[in-house]
Amino acid sequence: MIPPATGTAPTTGYAPLNGLEMYYEIHGEAAGPDAVPVLLLHGAYMSTGTFGPLLPALAETRQVVVCDLQGHGRTTDADRPITYEGLADDAAALLGHLGLAPADVVGYSMGGGVALQLGVRSPEVVRRLVVMSASYTSDGMQRELLDMIPSISPEVFAGTPIEAGYREIAPDPDRFPMLVDKLKTLDMTPFSWPPEAIRAIPAPTMIVVGDADAIRLEHAVELYRLRGGGAMGDLAGLSRARLAVVPGTTHYMPEGRGLLDRWDWLCAVLTAFLDEPEPEPGPTG
Repeated sequence: MIPPATGTAPTTGYAPLNGLEMYYEIHGEAAGPDAVPVLLLHGAYMSTGTFGPLLPALAETRQVVVCDLQGHGRTTDADRPITYEGLADDAAALLGHLGLAPADVVGYSMGGGVALQLGVRSPEVVRRLVVMSASYTSDGMQRELLDMIPSISPEVFAGTPIEAGYREIAPDPDRFPMLVDKLKTLDMTPFSWPPEAIRAIPAPTMIVVGDADAIRLEHAVELYRLRGGGAMGDLAGLSRARLAVVPGTTHYMPEGRGLLDRWDWLCAVLTAFLDEPEPEPGPTG
């Protein structure tokens, strides 16, 4: 069942930061004086409106901040490439602007890479980290995806909901080809973030992936182990890392099979993770 609307309109606004006018929304209310908000980070070509029922479901019990990243949705672009590092710095600046740090950070696809970089570059703003359908190296992606990326062009999106959604809300609807070019460059640029940097992220971390995702399952397990998971909990105790593999689930399509379409399952595992008691201080690896 799709969660009902809360009946309260979200707070919306624009934050002037890092050369952007970043659009954001704040949904729901903090559950108590010590509660931290959730920051949702969307994937490539997406916006605040593309989390579907997951957003109101999370907002039933907590405050949720969602934003449009550089060049996406209602947020302006800047004279710089789109990079995971730059997007992470924008997200950290937004939390500072709103006075809502630290937060639980949940990122999907490109937003999952941004979430990882946020944990590396600005660990003080991240209480807990959820990385969905994302990798810390470009070879963590499926070979079919890597082979397909060079063929992407603005014409591929002609007449699609992705192009229509952009043109409906973007500050400059005619910049869609520039967004495609920047995201294509992002996806075609090999990257491999140092394992020691990933291992050193202090926030407890959950890795979420579909069993037929764009991210290789082997890579998801590798990332999970880097974050301290994989030991026999009966003897070693539970680590500060969690791994969720969602069955019968792709990255994005066909409709109804993508990871965000599994919002009810996601909400259950995310809520359980975010509401766990704080672990005892100690190493993650």
